[in-house]
Amino acid sequence: MHNPPVDSPPRPPDHRTTVRAAAALALCSVLLLILVAAEWHPLISIDGDVARATHRWAVDEPGLTHAFRILTDWVWDPWTMRLVCAVVVVWLVWRHSAWWTALWLAATCALGTLLQQSLKAAVDRPRPVWTDPVDSAHYAAFPSGHAMTATVVCGLLLWLLHRYGPGRAVWRTALAVAAVSVVGVGLTRVWLGVHWPSDVLGGWLLGAMLVALAVLVHERWRP
Repeated sequence: MHNPPVDSPPRPPDHRTTVRAAAALALCSVLLLILVAAEWHPLISIDGDVARATHRWAVDEPGLTHAFRILTDWVWDPWTMRLVCAVVVVWLVWRHSAWWTALWLAATCALGTLLQQSLKAAVDRPRPVWTDPVDSAHYAAFPSGHAMTATVVCGLLLWLLHRYGPGRAVWRTALAVAAVSVVGVGLTRVWLGVHWPSDVLGGWLLGAMLVALAVLVHERWRP
């Protein structure tokens, strides 16, 4: 008589892809940080050329510039992103009693803020200076806090949404909104003349690295 097959125990998740992604992003982030801190001439030259060109466009297109200011100061502002994160934290606890995941999400966002502020203070890179500015910003330039915060929050929320198995339409909509937010906020910061392009690139890289590390922590140590 044929014996029914015995189910094998579940295999632990494979973390190698996440580890490789985190390592690659960390390497790129450190390399860019070194180039910025050392004021590597080719990078500084490209930053200056792009910044001067976009500033001319910003001055020549006041309507578009005003729209970008609304987006960057209200819709994609870091505090707006943190508010969205706080709402999701409350939802995780209230609807799913997912205390560990909620704490993980809040702690990662807080760590992102601490990391960006520490790097700003350590690198102390001056922001672009214009005789006819269209916007203003405070603190040092590298990395872009707007770009990094948007990357961290959108990346974490997309990963959480994927874990809960959304429908195809919801997933595609969320993916599009996240992509537009992350790319859009970076472009507006350069357009408004308050960041060099490499500041934005640094924010994207550091934010993506933090998301990859946070996902690795969640997958390995979630109760």
